[in-house]
Amino acid sequence: MEHRAAPAATPAAFRATAWFDVDGTLVGTNLLHPMVHLLARQATPMQSAKRFGRALLAAPMLAAAELRDRRRFNELLFSHYGGMSEDRLVVLAEETFETVIAPRIFPGTPDLIAQCRRADLRVVLVTGALDLTVAPLARHLGVDGVLANRLEMKDGYATGKLLRPVVAGPTKARLIADDARAAGHDLSACHAYSDSFSDVPMLSIVGHPFCVNPDWRLRDLAKAYDWAVLNLNATS
Repeated sequence: MEHRAAPAATPAAFRATAWFDVDGTLVGTNLLHPMVHLLARQATPMQSAKRFGRALLAAPMLAAAELRDRRRFNELLFSHYGGMSEDRLVVLAEETFETVIAPRIFPGTPDLIAQCRRADLRVVLVTGALDLTVAPLARHLGVDGVLANRLEMKDGYATGKLLRPVVAGPTKARLIADDARAAGHDLSACHAYSDSFSDVPMLSIVGHPFCVNPDWRLRDLAKAYDWAVLNLNATS
């Protein structure tokens, strides 16, 4: 199954697309925040303790993978969801949004989305997070589509494996290019927003890259290439 950013309106209704990374860009979270909440909300305290124990044992491997290979990091991280039912994951995703994600939406996020709307841009989230956990945020922001990681399900339960392609690093750029082609949009007219140096590939293929709350490496690159820098965490 291919990744698709299912639009809320006909792509032809928009002049171009704006793709947004999520964690650190629109919301002050990372991929670990939802996972911790989900592991803590298992059916019994014993099940939660067992899952936390396995996650702690895997922490050094996760840390090493995050530095070397974002795709592998995502695969290792989401392997801890193995054995959870899809129905329960959907319910927990809603809880996670209300308690973990919604309070951390940056103050400037709604205004930036509104600016894109006024500019007649189709808005799509592109994230290494799971489609299940990002869906409530997508509804809250009123975006047109989502490109996200998806868990493999068998008989209604997660296997712990991710479906291909894994959304991370350079793969984001390929998915964006495919999405632009499907929407009939010229990449030179499109926008991309991210906080992370790991997303340089997706920022590089559009005509209008924006570095949002950038890490120090991305900030240095933005200066070198005269890319716009935004601070959505500002309260005034």
